[in-house]
Amino acid sequence: MSSNLNPAPVAQAQLESLVNPIRQWLFGLEEPLRHTLIALLCGGHVLYEGPPGTAKTMLVKLVAQSMSCPFKRVQFTPDMMPADMIGTNIFNQEKHAFQFNSGPLFTTFLLADEINRAPAKTQSALLECMQERQVTVDGTEYPLSPVFTVFATQNPLEQEGTYPLPEAQLDRFLFKIMFPYPSRAAEVDILRKHHAQEIRAQDSTVQPVLRESDLLALRAEANRVEVQDGIIDYVADLVAQTRQHPGIAIGASPRAAILWVKAAKARAFLENRAYVIPDDIKSIGKPLLRHRLILFPQAELEGRTVDSLIDELFLQVKPPR
Repeated sequence: MSSNLNPAPVAQAQLESLVNPIRQWLFGLEEPLRHTLIALLCGGHVLYEGPPGTAKTMLVKLVAQSMSCPFKRVQFTPDMMPADMIGTNIFNQEKHAFQFNSGPLFTTFLLADEINRAPAKTQSALLECMQERQVTVDGTEYPLSPVFTVFATQNPLEQEGTYPLPEAQLDRFLFKIMFPYPSRAAEVDILRKHHAQEIRAQDSTVQPVLRESDLLALRAEANRVEVQDGIIDYVADLVAQTRQHPGIAIGASPRAAILWVKAAKARAFLENRAYVIPDDIKSIGKPLLRHRLILFPQAELEGRTVDSLIDELFLQVKPPR
């Protein structure tokens, strides 16, 4: 972390105590870890995409362990129904009344593993809880934790038996974070860590250092980061450009603009700064936009990608001084 300004020394120490133990288990994943922390600081949900075995699940598990928060992992399958996630009302013979039996959705950190393997009906069960942090069953509202967060994974290599996530659900994810294969140097570190010491998958644990209340306090601190009018105009111009770009069929939503500013404040806080700068906006542009933009078929035929078009956006829109 940089040392420009220090808005909250205690908060910065808490973040360091959270991150450092996790780094002992993850190699070559500094950017996914950083973006995950930004999401936690601004209350956003995260979609991870990458080949199997690239430590997507491990990252979420380690973050949950360090936060001392309830954590549940759900393996999504084609035959999964919404009730399998939310729970059901079951008639209690002794009380002669229906009693709600909650499902795995009632937790703090939910890992939705291979979320695109579940049908649309089951995926839609997450819409209300991701936006409102509550679940409605038979007209009764059940609140979730104020820091309830969905971490979803999907495998880009296997498309058979998968169901693409609808745009409405994708827009509720703050970031789509890509997990590449590690570099050779990182893979050497992984091999030395896991094989020289004969470490098993279940051995990768960290001690809890923060509570749910600590995370809420950190979010309040991050929310106090200053955002000048020039930054607001910059985000508005970038979002408007996504709707005007000739290669983009569907641009970013107003929700995306709101989350962009919120995430930029969290990044500035993580960088130990009390104000947002254009680099904060740029650094989170790709994970924030790549799952929200839909390209025209012609642009895809030309070999252009969402990430390359996002690079074009930053060239076309000048940042404030």
